[in-house]
Amino acid sequence: MPDTYTITAFYKFVAIEESDLADRRSKLQRAGFKFRLFGLTLVATEGVNGTIAGSAKGIRGFKEYLQQEYGEVVFKDSYSQDRPFKRWLVQIRDEISAIKDKSILPDGDRNHLSPKQWHDTLNNKEDVVVIDTRNICETEIGMFKDAIDPRLNSFGEFPEWVKNSGIDKDQKVLMYCTGGIRCEKALIAMQRAGYNEVYQLKGGILDYLKNYPQGHWDGECFVFDNRVSVDTNLNPSERYSFCPHCGDPGDLMIDCSSCEKKTVVCNTCSQENDRNTCSKHCAEVYRRTQVPAT
Repeated sequence: MPDTYTITAFYKFVAIEESDLADRRSKLQRAGFKFRLFGLTLVATEGVNGTIAGSAKGIRGFKEYLQQEYGEVVFKDSYSQDRPFKRWLVQIRDEISAIKDKSILPDGDRNHLSPKQWHDTLNNKEDVVVIDTRNICETEIGMFKDAIDPRLNSFGEFPEWVKNSGIDKDQKVLMYCTGGIRCEKALIAMQRAGYNEVYQLKGGILDYLKNYPQGHWDGECFVFDNRVSVDTNLNPSERYSFCPHCGDPGDLMIDCSSCEKKTVVCNTCSQENDRNTCSKHCAEVYRRTQVPAT
């Protein structure tokens, strides 16, 4: 039995001087190597954000380091028998959650609902509108029951979607995302658009499923690593794999049209003959066989 990897997702909005970003990145890189971690951490003038994996001891050490450097941080943990990342990487970005508007900057807890409060609200069938703030490739494999899917190609489209949503400004709105970070900005965008009663799920889907695996969630939850998604018990998906052509989650099992190897592709790519293949190499081989002889 292989060792179990501990996976943790985190973010912290905290002001960082632009001149300090390179030093912050260097320190985070060294900490990751010290604790033998894998995964991706982003650092920007607005804070830090990451999903990382390692041994239980290594993750504990990194958590202690991160909170010494950045103050209190909330972590969402899950586990996998397989290594979910290939390498350790720290990158400097313009934003740690890209809504394409740097004036939207969270400044502390705003209208958080705990998983219990969220669950109770849905149980009581209150008059609320529930909005999923994630992208299409995420929403298509799982959502809260009866939630609105804005069909976003990227999070940066959310403010414009809000303006055109037609949702009554006095309607009570509940929003959620994977770990909570996108909702921190989405809530501000909705408040700026004139919505008066907007709430976000604290800790996101991951914390909700940790507390209510048999609750109001329907499907699986996309995660940003090689597990692709987790089920309602936060176990790695046995259904989805990354499509070899577009990189989106897929669950359609096919026999490769070129080499006959069994593989999984997404529904969209399955509509293209050359993408009923196990790899981009086999797709090119298939295309060549379809060129008429001269």
